[in-house]
Amino acid sequence: MVAEGSTIARRALGRQLQKLRKKADMSQNRAAKVLGISPQTMARLEDGLSVPSTNDLYMNALCDHYGVSDEKRRAILAMAREARVSAKNGGGWWRPHIDRPANDFEPRAFLDHAARRLTAWHVILLPEIVQTPDYRRAVAWTTWPHLPTDELDNRIERVAERQRRLDDSTFTVEILLSEAAIREEWGGPSVMAEQRRFLVEIGHRPNVSIRVVPFRTRGHLGALVGSFSLLEFPLLPHTRFVERPIVHVEEYTGDLYLERSAEVDRYKAAISELRRVALSESDSSARILAISDEYEN
Repeated sequence: MVAEGSTIARRALGRQLQKLRKKADMSQNRAAKVLGISPQTMARLEDGLSVPSTNDLYMNALCDHYGVSDEKRRAILAMAREARVSAKNGGGWWRPHIDRPANDFEPRAFLDHAARRLTAWHVILLPEIVQTPDYRRAVAWTTWPHLPTDELDNRIERVAERQRRLDDSTFTVEILLSEAAIREEWGGPSVMAEQRRFLVEIGHRPNVSIRVVPFRTRGHLGALVGSFSLLEFPLLPHTRFVERPIVHVEEYTGDLYLERSAEVDRYKAAISELRRVALSESDSSARILAISDEYEN
């Protein structure tokens, strides 16, 4: 069955199944025989082009042959059920932060791992992928003031895992920032000084671009659009199809993921406008360092 709605859950499930199959040292043809399906159907399942069967027999069979833990099995079954539900919602997906089950998966972690390119525009907060641990901790304490320390540490570590993608030269990152995001204080002067230095340092990597839209820029579209990220993906490994790009809009109570072409195209147009008004990379680094000196002196 080919789904027409949101693709995120089934794409995440497909990559997870492929990862487990390889860990079990099983060929795709052999896995297909286990399920009694064709290798082509198995390829489409792993590429996230098909929705799992309406019952859990297939997923349980795969988990048995892959030798996964009970915890991992519960996560796979939950992901398969979510793939079936999200396939019906028409190409947009709202994910509330609250009331998520313990075996839930994080769409953003999957997307960052799978993407070949990330383009982000942020107005107040810096994108997680370029946040220092202390900056992230300060934001988390404000967002979840009663969060247990161990859970807070887990959240920070998950962000750190996503940031490791910056070490992959095939992963391209373009960050467009309002000057307000550079000036907003989180965690105190020393935290922000370290954060600003990190922005300049990371911006020198060949696969990372950081540019600032200064306050003096008048009437630019970024003030109306709000913060968002555009994720673009490589060809699928088996079918060689092109995956849909996804726009991620992070809100206070949850995350919105957009996949319809008309919606994504509007955000792409906004990115083009922001690129037009942003400072160059070198001028942006100079602006960030000047702001850092201004706050430290």
